[in-house]
Amino acid sequence: MKKRNLKGSVVLNPVPVVLITCKNSEEKDNVFTVAWVGTVCSKPPILSISIRPERLSYDYIKETMEFIINLPSKKQTKEVDFCGVRSGRQIDKIKECGFTLQEGKKVKSSYIKECPINIECKVKDIIKLGSHDMFIAEVLCSHIDEDLFDEKDKIHFEKANLISYSHGEYFSLSKEAIGKFGYSVMKKKKKAKHKEK
Repeated sequence: MKKRNLKGSVVLNPVPVVLITCKNSEEKDNVFTVAWVGTVCSKPPILSISIRPERLSYDYIKETMEFIINLPSKKQTKEVDFCGVRSGRQIDKIKECGFTLQEGKKVKSSYIKECPINIECKVKDIIKLGSHDMFIAEVLCSHIDEDLFDEKDKIHFEKANLISYSHGEYFSLSKEAIGKFGYSVMKKKKKAKHKEK
């Protein structure tokens, strides 16, 4: 198939879309939407989010050096979009969206109770890049809805109805796996032969 060459731009798609909650030193909460988020390291657990310096939450996070990542479900897509296009300077987005805030365990920021997964983070470094600055943060703890665990304590993220963002649009994730880590090299199990008596 013929390829079309484009000038340098970030075409990495899809990406997770999350709600970031933060609190300033005056105890004022805010929430905003971020799609530039990713895992940086597993030991220690480190994530990154990239934020435009003109965003209100940029100031909040830079001041307190902490935030919480809230993973929204499909039913919260409208709120996710709203928190991405409205500014906390003009409106109380938490109140407008009807979010219930729960006090963080390791950080002063609060998390959104209605989101199935919440990740408390402490900023370790800020890297100035251009249109966005990258906040590199260590994961201190997380909160996960009980009904996402099975009897063996495996987390079923697919039951959370998480969403992704791709080129300006939101998409729901499939609940059906198309493979699992390492399946391409796994040896097929031999069927046990039953001996005749």
